[in-house]
Amino acid sequence: MGADTDRADEWHERVPAIDDGSLIVVSNRQPYTHTYEDAEAAENGETEGNDRTIGINRPAGGLTAGLDPVLQRTDGTWIAWGDGDADEVVTDPDGTIRMPPEDPSYTLKRVWLTDQEVEEYYYGYSNRVLWPLCHGGVWQTDFADEHWQQYRAVNRKFAEATVEQAEAESLVWFQDYHFALAPRMVRAEVPEAFCMHFWHITWPGWDTFRACPQYRELLDGLLGNDLLGFHTERYCENFIDCVEETFEEAFVDREGNRIHYGDHATAIRAFPMGVDAASVRRASKSVGTDFWAEFKGKYGISGDTVALGVDRLDYTKGITERLAALEEFWESRPEWRGELTYIQKANESRSLIPEYQDLQSDVTEAVSRINDRFATAEWQPVVYLTDFLPQEELCGLYRFSDVMLVSAVRDGMNLVAKEYVAAQVDSDGVLVLSDQTGAYEELGEHALTINPYDTEGFVSTIDTALAMDEGERAERMNALREQVESHDLVAWMNEVFDTANELEEARNDPGDGDDASAI
Repeated sequence: MGADTDRADEWHERVPAIDDGSLIVVSNRQPYTHTYEDAEAAENGETEGNDRTIGINRPAGGLTAGLDPVLQRTDGTWIAWGDGDADEVVTDPDGTIRMPPEDPSYTLKRVWLTDQEVEEYYYGYSNRVLWPLCHGGVWQTDFADEHWQQYRAVNRKFAEATVEQAEAESLVWFQDYHFALAPRMVRAEVPEAFCMHFWHITWPGWDTFRACPQYRELLDGLLGNDLLGFHTERYCENFIDCVEETFEEAFVDREGNRIHYGDHATAIRAFPMGVDAASVRRASKSVGTDFWAEFKGKYGISGDTVALGVDRLDYTKGITERLAALEEFWESRPEWRGELTYIQKANESRSLIPEYQDLQSDVTEAVSRINDRFATAEWQPVVYLTDFLPQEELCGLYRFSDVMLVSAVRDGMNLVAKEYVAAQVDSDGVLVLSDQTGAYEELGEHALTINPYDTEGFVSTIDTALAMDEGERAERMNALREQVESHDLVAWMNEVFDTANELEEARNDPGDGDDASAI
């Protein structure tokens, strides 16, 4: 409990200052989920009515854990899909509940979605249209009209929930690609509110984005924001290109990164997202060599040198390309057989989508093939983990791995790369980083860079990483840690909120100019 309290105190000291009650966060996933802990017993008829035990799943990390103390400090409102099987039982008739349970200090507003809405809005349009489209995979999109209709209807449902909570002085922050239409809907009802949006994935070039039949509606919805944020300047430029090609009536100020469309101005800004570096560092320091010995014994890791990959099972992460490079590495460098073990920590994702089912099969088959080719009685080249790992164990895995392989074929940022760096308290690991990630713009100078499609170059880079001497490892990793720690999650949020405050002041007091010139 002490460590959690220290962490909360640190966040409260550093999180941005926002007027009480004005912040409204809108996201697909919720920060707290209520679930029945005895679900299996209930299915077997072993419990009745009020006898069932309800548990709470708390934010484990990332932006959700980072925003939680911000909402606590400001008595704000968090609007999200209520996806827990016990959520409705504990929620007030209006869909709200005060959180967190031990110290209620902000409102969680749950939006209820039917199975069909989840299937068509989330698995359908969000993840079979917008996700592949934004990552350049037009051929993987499924432009089913019913998915689009449901996406629009669910955006309307979230917009209505937001309008119920919003006032003129509200700061509404939409999260990610699930809500491209909602900002325009909210602005129509509460025009005085300040709306901002962070797009957590890549934004594609115009030639890719124009393939979407609904591109005009999507752009119009996002231009309902006062501030629209992306991870990199390149994504900002791509978005501005799309607007310029779509709306002749839009005034585009490229120098100022602003768009005036209709009677409203939208600022476009790059905010490279960070990780909770302090939390990762603490978790990494909390485990020692005893942990590593036990971990290796538990999973049969016998090689003295460990390379690591940590990914959601997503086709954008370049996992099959990575496994192909490792297979070639062990083929062409037999001296590393029995010496280098690769650990693939994988989390299943969107398993109802056929493309993801195919990927899971491809990865499993590749792991089996490599192990069949090279394994010995004492050594297994690839250790494939799908077990849940608590933060301390994951950070310990980061800390004691010699090389981290991040080979995404397209990624908005890739926070795993930053978590690995933050966990490197001994400064003896090497980050191998794809040049197709947003993180490359910040970390590429001191990481070893790969093109994930260049198998021969990938193999050579793995060789370079393994052969790197201690001095160079420490020099590179110290530089990476300085970057990651000085641009952490709180610094990112401060930059977003500071920019929002400046823009809101300019909007409310434009002086002699109009909204466009003020921003």
